[in-house]
Amino acid sequence: MCSNTRRSIWTSLRNERIVGDAVTRGELYRVYKPSGDPKEHRTFVVVSRQALIDSKFSTVVCAPVFSSGEGLSTQVAIGPDEGMKHPSWILCDNLVSLRKSDLTNYVSSLPAGKLTELNRALRMALDL
Repeated sequence: MCSNTRRSIWTSLRNERIVGDAVTRGELYRVYKPSGDPKEHRTFVVVSRQALIDSKFSTVVCAPVFSSGEGLSTQVAIGPDEGMKHPSWILCDNLVSLRKSDLTNYVSSLPAGKLTELNRALRMALDL
């Protein structure tokens, strides 16, 4: 097996989470065939409070990530520093509920500064 194939397999295995592994608020996951989304895959950031995430509820609230944004107060810019391949935007006006069992392809966790920006954008989106 060539080293590129081994590296590709390792990257895939490293990013896969076992169902039941702990999910944490602020983590980004690539989801296959999200309901109602025309794309085959979409990245989402988990925005539910940790108490709900850790509970027996089967779903969590997530914000989708898109490759374009308008710099609105309800959007958070992310990019390669946050595990994305290119500059992208978390859209807090488009919150969705996803099954925890669909959150298996871990991308990365938002750093503290981006989590603060996400909290601010969520407050704006929800008028809190």
